Amino acid sequence: MKSFYCALLDFIFPPLCHVCRKYIPQAGKLHICSSCRELMPVPSHPLCTVCGAPFAGAGDDHPCSSCLRDPPAFNAARAALIHDGPGRSLIHAFKYNAKTYLRRPLALLTVENLADFVVPRCPDLIAPVPLHVKRLRSRGFNQALLVGELLAREWRIPLHRQAMKRVRWTEPQINLAAELRRGNVKGAFSVPDASLVAGKRVLLVDDVFTTGSTVAECSKVLKRAGAAEILVVTVTRALN
Repeated sequence: MKSFYCALLDFIFPPLCHVCRKYIPQAGKLHICSSCRELMPVPSHPLCTVCGAPFAGAGDDHPCSSCLRDPPAFNAARAALIHDGPGRSLIHAFKYNAKTYLRRPLALLTVENLADFVVPRCPDLIAPVPLHVKRLRSRGFNQALLVGELLAREWRIPLHRQAMKRVRWTEPQINLAAELRRGNVKGAFSVPDASLVAGKRVLLVDDVFTTGSTVAECSKVLKRAGAAEILVVTVTRALN
């Protein structure tokens, strides 16, 4: 009976690829066709063991020069996809065109590609990067929270919506040059209740890792509140 209803739903609402909108006979959970999946590269090894930046060529994973020169407050960061092609298109449609249903394929891709990074480290809680209330009102949702909710469900890790708060308005990072981004977010975050994170392994979640300034500043605040370890997970990573 269940298979009959599934077939009926597929007939009424045929599964289409979220990217190219073509019909997918066996859509699965993602609803992304194999051709579009091939255009969604993942950060490949060798990687920086700290920030997750991919290196050109072969070799072992190792810290990059930037992380050696100026170590971030987080312990390690990884992204599920390179911020290019269909991955970037899905992020933009989700974030700027309010297509919030796209959080599901983006979160499922993150679970699929980063389970080996996250699960063995046993995070105690998920903390989504917060939005300022002014931006939250204009956008209507926090993309990091929406993705984080599904990651919490898939990985069975508690999500704390109020683990962090954005206390100062900042210019959108996308509008700023790389050298200005760190100063833009300095002092923009707080931890309202340090007892939520003290001594805990925190999984910090955001949508895109560009220069890392936002997650680095969040990590500093979490460390000052007593967090024992901070792992950063983003859906995509821009190649600088």
